[in-house]
Amino acid sequence: QVQLVESGGGSVQSGGSLRLSCAASSAYTFTSAYTFSLWCMAWFRQAPGKEREKVATIDRAGIITYTDSVKGRFAISRDNAKKSLYLQMNSLKPDDTAMYYCAAGGSRCSDFAYWGQGTQVTVSS
Repeated sequence: QVQLVESGGGSVQSGGSLRLSCAASSAYTFTSAYTFSLWCMAWFRQAPGKEREKVATIDRAGIITYTDSVKGRFAISRDNAKKSLYLQMNSLKPDDTAMYYCAAGGSRCSDFAYWGQGTQVTVSS
């Protein structure tokens, strides 16, 4: 059974915006808002022919990190009550085109054990 499910991807023009969502399953690992809150959550992306890249993380204390290429344009957030993770993406560029994945890791934002299936983001010129 999948643990994380992404949504919100699509095709937009350069300069446009998208908001990605990631919903956590209640069946096993993320059984409550509290248990969800203990995990570091992250967004990764991977474009064809390129290595998977960590885009943003938000840990259990709300501390956020971004990769340099998205700083000032993307915003990661979480709603523990809804067991959801979000990525607001503004001023999108063609280089942002990739499959975006939601992932859950340990308290130090490492060892990501649970992954979504991905949602495609395509940015045209």
